[in-house]
Amino acid sequence: MRIIPTSCLCPFLVCLCFLPRGYGNGHRGPAGTPPRNQSRPPEGETEVHHRPKRGWIWNQFFVLEEHIGPDAQYVGKLHSNSDKGDGSVRYILTGEGAGTIFIIDEVTGDIHATKSLDRERKTHYVLHAQAIDRNTEKPLEPESEFIIKVQDINDNAPKFPDGPFVASVPEMSEVGTSVFQVTATDADDPTYGNSARVVYSILHGQPYFSVDPKTGIIRTALANMDREAREHYAVVIQAKDMAGQVGGLSGSTTVNITLTDVNDNPPRFPQKNYQLYVPESAQVGKPVGKIRANDEDLGVNAEIKYSIVNAEGASVFSIAMDRDTREGVISLKKALNFEKKKAYTLHIEGVNTHLDPRFAYLGPYKDTATLKITVGDVDEPPVFSMNYYIMDVYENSPIGTEVGAVTARDPDSTSSAVRYFIDRSGEGDKYFTIDAHSGVIKTTESLDREETPWHNVTVIASEVDNPNLLSHVPVTVQVLDMNDNPPEIATDGEVIVCESSRPGQVIQTITAVDKDDFANGLRFSFSMPSNMPINPNFTIKDNEDNTASIIARRRRFSRTSQELYQLPVVVADGGEPALSSTGTLTLRVCACGRGGTTRTCQSSAFLSSAGLSTGALIAILLCVAILLAIVVLFIALRKGKKEPLIISEEDVRENVVTYDDEGGGEEDTEAFDILALRNPSAAEELKFRRDVRPEALRRTTVPPPALAAPLTLDGADVQAFLARRLAEADGDTSVPPYDSLQTYAYEGEGSPTGSVSSLGSAGTHSEQDYSYLDDWGPEFQKLAELYGEVQSGLTT
Repeated sequence: MRIIPTSCLCPFLVCLCFLPRGYGNGHRGPAGTPPRNQSRPPEGETEVHHRPKRGWIWNQFFVLEEHIGPDAQYVGKLHSNSDKGDGSVRYILTGEGAGTIFIIDEVTGDIHATKSLDRERKTHYVLHAQAIDRNTEKPLEPESEFIIKVQDINDNAPKFPDGPFVASVPEMSEVGTSVFQVTATDADDPTYGNSARVVYSILHGQPYFSVDPKTGIIRTALANMDREAREHYAVVIQAKDMAGQVGGLSGSTTVNITLTDVNDNPPRFPQKNYQLYVPESAQVGKPVGKIRANDEDLGVNAEIKYSIVNAEGASVFSIAMDRDTREGVISLKKALNFEKKKAYTLHIEGVNTHLDPRFAYLGPYKDTATLKITVGDVDEPPVFSMNYYIMDVYENSPIGTEVGAVTARDPDSTSSAVRYFIDRSGEGDKYFTIDAHSGVIKTTESLDREETPWHNVTVIASEVDNPNLLSHVPVTVQVLDMNDNPPEIATDGEVIVCESSRPGQVIQTITAVDKDDFANGLRFSFSMPSNMPINPNFTIKDNEDNTASIIARRRRFSRTSQELYQLPVVVADGGEPALSSTGTLTLRVCACGRGGTTRTCQSSAFLSSAGLSTGALIAILLCVAILLAIVVLFIALRKGKKEPLIISEEDVRENVVTYDDEGGGEEDTEAFDILALRNPSAAEELKFRRDVRPEALRRTTVPPPALAAPLTLDGADVQAFLARRLAEADGDTSVPPYDSLQTYAYEGEGSPTGSVSSLGSAGTHSEQDYSYLDDWGPEFQKLAELYGEVQSGLTT
């Protein structure tokens, strides 16, 4: 199959060429690769290994986009060598767009495009061609693949997808300063012709700005552009394809350029001289006027620092910039006095705070103005000689005692008389009064320093000519101390005395308190009352450091004999005059452990501290009695119940048999037969133990060979009797080895040591000193108490 060239139809159309395989190696792809469209044997036929007679190799078809003619656009022609022109060959076209966009004449092989194509939507189509025998429907040539490429034409104008744009550049910039770069896109094929080759030009914005035709960079074209003269510029940029040639398509966009501010303008006061009226009653620290210097710049470039450059004005007035209005706010630093100075002259300077050295040649960036301030005369209230007063007076002073005086004057030239009175809205005003003409303050009541040591009074002064003008001054009165309060003993409650206290032992250290000031009550002395007999139990020792110690005078105290003691103590201060008081301390005797720690004290105190009433105590005691009765009844029932001697037949462990009945001693002859012990000869020859099981009674007990001889019981030999019983128990192998605990009342005769009982001891009492038992610790405390009481009774 071969291609009929169509160069006569379109000079840009590249036609396919047919090459027989017999001519050399045929057409090959890049780098020696086999051709893309290689002949393949028809389906069902076996490949024959011989050189074919003919074959075809396909190149690309080309078709112009945007064809708008009335007829279908001719693309190319397919022709097979097997086609003799008799119509026996049928051409078939398959693939992308076959039958819809591309159609083929089955007889002639002519290919036409029936629709207008757009390269920007699809750049090429892949199709397959085949020639078959119309009679047999068998392929004459193998199916081959070829491509139809859509050839570009200039049908798309350049576009600025992100426009319009916003840019800025500082004012006063040099020529050629880069401002912004624009970029246009063209949908045409950039690899074919000049359809996508774009150049830039400026349509509007000259002579201020220019644009690079290739890169689209916008630059300044005019020097010293001033923002204060013109701030905004609208620059229109055009992009044209076909390298700007005639017939090319174009698109445009707008770039809004703003000149940003630089500090190129100094501040300027609108006028050089100003005047201001300020009344002398103006408050210190408050604004009294404003002044403004103009600056055409913006933001920080327009910030101005105001200052008063002359010393006369700077000592009385101050100036600062208001950031919102950029005005210089003038404030008062000192109070004005019309009578002393009636006018002030201020030299005010305004300076830019942010300077740009590039524009220093446009300076200086400061300006000055003169402000004349006139002080206005105002009727002022009286002025006190001091801002506050501190006075003092002794407590208990008589009513009408002079405390002090305040003075005030009229500052105006009229010098009006002044009247004084006390502000009665305070709490301390009831204790004082003031003379309306002289300002002398006196007491109206007797003062007590211990109740209120300080009093605050507010004194008001007014002019006689204008009572509405008032002045206030605070007066603080300190009440001085007098020694009018005796000291008192400071105690936290009862003093605890241990029963084991010794003579000279410190029971507790006490202190004193005094309501008076330290000057009158700092030194305390302690003593016992002189009008009372010497206390045999306790005494007081003054430690000379404002404390005193309670010291025991005898050994041992008994809580059972006396629990509470009263100890009067006299305490005196060192003031003028010296004052004293007598206080009574309560000492309670308690049992103490090692180290003096209290173990027990009065039980009634414990109960009372618990808050129990008498009825509650009776109910508690009744419940305790019922519980005790139940316990006694339970014990009695257990004693009446006899437990078996042997707990269990299977229990072969050693047991100690406990009997519940207690013998009555030697006088009880019924509970236990002790005849055998008193007279061993009366015992039976063989007597088995009572603690064995009954089955053991029917067995024969065989004594050991060593003891088989009969034991003679004629004499009262108890030792032999006991040895025999022991041999019987050891030789009995028919019973478990139960242990038997038997008590014998026979003590024997003729003991060389005699009796160890204390009942027969002599009745003489020992004169030994048992005071050393107190040092043995709490374990021997009770024993020490018993022997101590006995010794005290003997001494008495």
